[in-house]
Amino acid sequence: MQRFKRGYIRHNLGGENMWRRITARVMILVVIAGATVAAIGCAGNVKKDTEKVVLTLGSWRADDLEAWTHLLAEYEELSGVLIQFKPINPPNYNAELRTQLENGVGPDLIFARSYAAGRELYEKGFFADISNLPHLQENFSESSKDAWRGADGKSFAVPVAAVIQSIYYNKEIFGRQGIAIPTTWEELLIACKDLKAAGYTPFANGLADAWDINECFMMGLLPNFIGGENGRCAYEDGLRPFNDEDMVAAFTAMKDIAPYCPENFELLKYADSNTLFATGKAAMYADGSWTLDSFKDLPFRWGNFAFPPPAGKQSEICFHVDVGIAMNANGKHTKEARDFLAWLCTPEGVAVVAKYLPNGFYSMFNDAIPVESPQSAELYALLTGRGHDVRFTWPRLMNGSPSGYTLMNEGVIAVMKGEETPQQAADALAAGLAKWYKP
Repeated sequence: MQRFKRGYIRHNLGGENMWRRITARVMILVVIAGATVAAIGCAGNVKKDTEKVVLTLGSWRADDLEAWTHLLAEYEELSGVLIQFKPINPPNYNAELRTQLENGVGPDLIFARSYAAGRELYEKGFFADISNLPHLQENFSESSKDAWRGADGKSFAVPVAAVIQSIYYNKEIFGRQGIAIPTTWEELLIACKDLKAAGYTPFANGLADAWDINECFMMGLLPNFIGGENGRCAYEDGLRPFNDEDMVAAFTAMKDIAPYCPENFELLKYADSNTLFATGKAAMYADGSWTLDSFKDLPFRWGNFAFPPPAGKQSEICFHVDVGIAMNANGKHTKEARDFLAWLCTPEGVAVVAKYLPNGFYSMFNDAIPVESPQSAELYALLTGRGHDVRFTWPRLMNGSPSGYTLMNEGVIAVMKGEETPQQAADALAAGLAKWYKP
């Protein structure tokens, strides 16, 4: 991208004859005037070369409209290219985007889901191959790029932001009860018991929105029970059965947490859980970092701690690849779209993006990017000294029927309701995946 500045001509008149200088200036003015008249005369017949290019950016993040509007305004100032942020209601995003792309009216730039959902659109020819985009390959880790690679190994999106799974906690309640941040799962259960005995609801989580308990709780604690990324890959590679003792232990952890959820938690929706924690009625809340900004003005002190591992196991944390940006392979402004993606791969572009990312969304750029918000920085610091991995089912267990995601959802809910034992839930996960998944 080049920015052009108007040049200027400096006249050094020295000791020339005054009359010659005046004559020369008059002649120059005549030539300029003639050229101007000619240009005006042609303006009604041809399109101006300087007409602004306008692109669209599709997203499922409607809450980020203001942030992305400011971010894209900075890019327009740098490049002269206007990009309009056009979010779609999250529950409808995948279906509506697919319809737009099939009808040839999709956005020029697109928030791409990680792994299978994004890969499908790439393999259908909707997302462009950007493997040779300048700086993409060297400025992002292999694990972050893997989330937006096709089966052919080619990249179709720039990694933009990841999220963290953790436990929000009310520091004032913990302080009044003399409870320290748990360092093991066993200590967490003791803290829950003490909080409940003192009249507090330990956890705000419910089951009415099935994705919530699975994504926010099960996916958050699971890396601690199975050994993080290496453990997940062992399951995927067929080196461990999906119903082994570690998976059973993880389902058991969800069973053990059920008595410490609110009354009638089976009917509690995600928004209700948010409210319970925000009003100080629950001491803890297992959730993703995307909720951080919604809690920034709470009337009490709060913070985050990592899901603790069972005694004797390493502390791991779920740091999940969430937002990548792809370009429409059939878009009208592919050069300008590609230029924007290239900018997202530079330190300068990443710094601008990081400035406007909502708190709780973190850059995947190889170099450290400062986090300004103290609460967001506190949460981000949980990654230090811990292993981290993506959500268990995302990389290879989503794109089949029944999907690993659905099986785990159903298992967690059944266990917490007392309808299945942890062993039965793990067995159902293994049996369901065996119908289609081959390592």
